[in-house]
Amino acid sequence: MNWIHRIETWGDKHHPKWLDLLRILLGVIILWRGVVFVSNTAELQQMIDHSRFEQVSFFLAHYVAFVHLVGGMMIVVGLLTRLASLFQIPVLIGAVFFVNLSSGLFASNAGELWFSVLVLFLLIFFAVEGSGPWSIDEYMRKHPEKNDWEEELKKAE
Repeated sequence: MNWIHRIETWGDKHHPKWLDLLRILLGVIILWRGVVFVSNTAELQQMIDHSRFEQVSFFLAHYVAFVHLVGGMMIVVGLLTRLASLFQIPVLIGAVFFVNLSSGLFASNAGELWFSVLVLFLLIFFAVEGSGPWSIDEYMRKHPEKNDWEEELKKAE
């Protein structure tokens, strides 16, 4: 057993439950922001227009909304949490450095800047840590016999 596998095994055995609650809360917050962005796509596009990426604002607005909706739901249920977090990280880097920081640290939206920094930190953390025991990933890992959907399809034919 190599060193990395031993660390992963130890982490799986000693994973505190409050981290799963934090992951679920993070996913709900990201999902909520996705809903807000979908309902205010014009405002999101205007926010992107004032950053350095005005040439691709239409694409970015739709990417941000889609990634927040789908990725937020995946983080909530613990399905491919690392992958969902990795897709969120560029969005939050853009939010921190190109949208919120351009206003300044002491502007009226400084609270939103620090909230974006916190969410970015948590996304990086869960991209490394993974989903935890209260997740679909963990259920699928513990019940591999229920993952054989190909055999089930063959039986159905």
